[in-house]
Amino acid sequence: MIIRQQAFTGGNDKFLKGGLHCHTTRSDGQVPPDEVIRLHAEHGYDFLALTDHRFYNYTNFAPETNVLIVPGMEIDVSITSDAGMCFHTVAVGPAQDKNGYAQDERVPSGRVADAAEYQPYVDALRQRNNLAIYCHPDWSRTPARSFENIKGCFAMEIWNSGCALELDMDTDNGLIWDELLQSGRQISCVAVDDGHKREHHCKGWVMVDAEKRLDAILSALEGGRFYSSCGPEIYDFYVEDDTVCVRTSPAAAVKFMWGFRPSRVVRAADAPLTEASAKLNGRKYVRAVVIDKQGRKAWTNPIYLG
Repeated sequence: MIIRQQAFTGGNDKFLKGGLHCHTTRSDGQVPPDEVIRLHAEHGYDFLALTDHRFYNYTNFAPETNVLIVPGMEIDVSITSDAGMCFHTVAVGPAQDKNGYAQDERVPSGRVADAAEYQPYVDALRQRNNLAIYCHPDWSRTPARSFENIKGCFAMEIWNSGCALELDMDTDNGLIWDELLQSGRQISCVAVDDGHKREHHCKGWVMVDAEKRLDAILSALEGGRFYSSCGPEIYDFYVEDDTVCVRTSPAAAVKFMWGFRPSRVVRAADAPLTEASAKLNGRKYVRAVVIDKQGRKAWTNPIYLG
């Protein structure tokens, strides 16, 4: 029997390339929104969410680019206990007629002691028909125990370009992700830029198995029908009987991660890898990390096995 990760079950000829977390001069970014959109268009993006802090956005400031704008914003609160520094969450949502936010609606910041006090902020996003992404846990100094009980986030960030380039943080939050998966949480991961400076943009993205419509993209994100990347491409990821297999663009190594036990690493020998496999031996889930010769990574979402 073959179990295929959802991103590779649709049979679409082309994945959509998208950015889910970036900033402009509408908040604390250094690049105007029209330039941000044009920059992403030059790098082949199909869709982009402008997630400026606490200001909701629907507007396409560069409509000539044909980049589809995903409505969204980022909310943030400070933590007053030892649970970390802050909680940040990106909201992405549907068109305005199905969304509870107005253009330029401001959502105030705040201060909370812990995740329980933060939960109403995420609940408010969900009640207004938005999806929620938990942001940069490394930069926020929030281990899994700090946010694992927050309900309503379909994904957390595995890579954040701004944090990675500026501080060497949030370069691969796989350990935190595995803690959530091991506890039984079914949660996806996304690579994002969180771009504030021009050089932060277009370094991390998602590849989504969807038609280029806002409702289709949001449905695919919520359903885990995507993978994340900083460079490598992933063409297939599946389990057949007790063997996990991945097909990729030329890679230097593939890691299979399954929690509670060390990973299995398949390394290229005389030629780059384009496929790799490993025995599962009864794991509860499995995910793959593809690493190219420049050290750039791509991450599958998990296949859940029981």
